[in-house]
Amino acid sequence: MTVATDTFADFVDGLAGALDDHEATGADWAARHHFSRFHFDRMIRSVAGEAPQTLRRRVLLERAAYRMITTKAPLIDIAVEAGYSSHEAFTRAFAKAFDATPREWRKKPGHIQRGGPDLVHFVPPGSIRLPSRDKVSPMELLEKMVDHHVWLTGEMVRVASRLTDDQLDETIGLAVDEDEQTVRSLLSRLIGQMGMWNAAMANREYDWSVEEHESLTSMRQRLEVEGSRYVAHVREVSAAGRLDDTFVDALCEPAEVFTYGGMIAHVLTFAAHRRTLVVLALDHHGLGELGWGDPMRWVAEPA
Repeated sequence: MTVATDTFADFVDGLAGALDDHEATGADWAARHHFSRFHFDRMIRSVAGEAPQTLRRRVLLERAAYRMITTKAPLIDIAVEAGYSSHEAFTRAFAKAFDATPREWRKKPGHIQRGGPDLVHFVPPGSIRLPSRDKVSPMELLEKMVDHHVWLTGEMVRVASRLTDDQLDETIGLAVDEDEQTVRSLLSRLIGQMGMWNAAMANREYDWSVEEHESLTSMRQRLEVEGSRYVAHVREVSAAGRLDDTFVDALCEPAEVFTYGGMIAHVLTFAAHRRTLVVLALDHHGLGELGWGDPMRWVAEPA
C-alpha cells in the first residue's frame, strides 16, 4: 500500500458516508485528509483515474439513475438529491454522462454504472464500491454456489424442525410456474429463460408469445441462437471479472437492478427444477437414457 492508495481508500470511505454533503468543496475534502487541494487531487487522480470531485459527481449521477428506475420521485427531487440546484443543470450533466435526458432514460433505462469496471461505482441500494482487487473466477463462483447450497440445506432443516410429523409428510403440490406444466412448456421455458435474460442484458423486449405451444423445431432453432448467446454473455463477464457488475432489467415492472453473478445463479437454480421435471417425465414414458440429468460427470470431463 502507498500513501496515495491509502488516501484514496480513506477518501472513498468518507465519501460513502457523506455523499449528500453538497456544501463540501474540493478544498474541504483535501483539508479533511490534511493535504493541499493540488496535492490531494493529484493523488486521487493517480489512483482513480479522475479528480475527486469528478468521481463524486459521477457516483451521484449513477445513484440518480438508480433512483429513477426504482422510485417514482419527481425528477427535480432526484436532481436536488444529486446536488443540482436546477432541473436544467441536472439534465445537462445527466445527458452528458448517459447520452440521454433523465426523462428519456427513465422510460428506457440502461446500465447504471458509467465508465469501466476499474472505477469507483455506486452499488444499489446505497453503497459505493472500490474496484475489486480479487477477481471472481468461474471456479470460485461454482464454489460459492455449493457453499450456498450446503448453508441453505441446513437452514431448511432447521426451519423444518418446527413442523409436525403430519406436516413433514404432506404431499407437496406446488409448481415453479402458475400455469399447467408439460414437457413442451418446460422445454420452451428453459430456452425462454435464457432468451429473456439475453433480452434484459441487451435492454430489449422479450416476445413471450413464442412460448405458446411452441413446436420442437422452433425450440431447436431458438436454442441455437439463445443458448450460444447466453453462454457468450457468461463467458464474457467471467473472463473480465465482472460477475459483481450490475445491469438493469427494464422488462420488470418496475425495472430492477441485478448483478451478472446473481442472474447466472438465478438461471441455474430455476433451470435445475425444470430439467428434473422433464427428465422424470421422459423416464415415465420409457426414455430414461438421460437419467437425472446430473451435471456431475459433464463438469468433471475435460473441455
